Amino acid sequence: MSDITRRFGWRHLRSAPTAHIRHHKRGRLAHDGPGLSFWYRSLTAALSEVPVNDRELAMAFHARTSDFQDVTVQATVTYRINDPAEAAARLDFSIDPDTGVWRGAPLEQIATLLTETAQQHTLDVLARTALAAALVDGVAAVRDRVAAGLAAEPRLPATGIEVVAVRVVAIRPEAEVERALRTPAREQIQQEADRATYERRAVAVERERTIAENELASQIELARREEQLVEQRGTNTRREAEENAAADGVRAEAEAARTVRLARAQAEAARETGAARAEAQAAWLRVHGEVDAETLHALAATRLAENLPRIDSLTLSPDVLTGLLSKLGRPGPEPRA
Repeated sequence: MSDITRRFGWRHLRSAPTAHIRHHKRGRLAHDGPGLSFWYRSLTAALSEVPVNDRELAMAFHARTSDFQDVTVQATVTYRINDPAEAAARLDFSIDPDTGVWRGAPLEQIATLLTETAQQHTLDVLARTALAAALVDGVAAVRDRVAAGLAAEPRLPATGIEVVAVRVVAIRPEAEVERALRTPAREQIQQEADRATYERRAVAVERERTIAENELASQIELARREEQLVEQRGTNTRREAEENAAADGVRAEAEAARTVRLARAQAEAARETGAARAEAQAAWLRVHGEVDAETLHALAATRLAENLPRIDSLTLSPDVLTGLLSKLGRPGPEPRA
């Protein structure tokens, strides 16, 4: 909307660059163009403001497919007014010279024209298309048909309107039908999910079996190694016993040999000692054989005295003393009176 200012009975209009202003004064065109700024008198001015920028028109309408299913079509049409003079001549774009507000509703008229035209072509396409095909390929088919239909509509160029682009956002069935159509896909997805779950479980079971087999193989290998260890320990113990027995045998043989040698040495020593003693005894006997009996008796008494305990005093009777002295050849004591 243009800005209008009042000064001393005059009006000043200042428009935007996207608004085309047509100013008629007394039936003649005084100003014509976008982004104008001028003074005028409201009693003699006829003003029209035509927007020349691109505008988006969103539309939603119902249609029926060939299998009698109701669908909702959401689309957007981008248009612009490329001939403001034609548009101002065919539609009411006049504005109040005091407020700058449109006296009519020209944009609503354009929206109605574009919506009804697009809806007509959409109904024509979907009426020959089944619901499944419409949901799969209907968006492109409806977009192409609506764009071609709007380009061929004679009222639009005559009104100075140019369609820039057509976009079909969605084609949707009723909620119950949409849920019913989603059910097979959801079931398929659920089946795929179940299959993936089963496969994952199978893989998990296989991995657990592999782990159990590895653990069992490890236990078997450990038991085998323990058996080898026991065997090796038995072998080592047996070998140690054999080595100890051999060492004991060697020690016993050495001890026996030493004992034999010692016994032989002792026997040899005893033999030599016996021989020496025999020789000494023979010599002793030979010496004693050569002496007289009295000498032997004296030696015997001497030897006897050597082996008797110590005698501090000895008391002899006269008879014994006389006999001894007589044997020695000496006179005995005289008897007392």
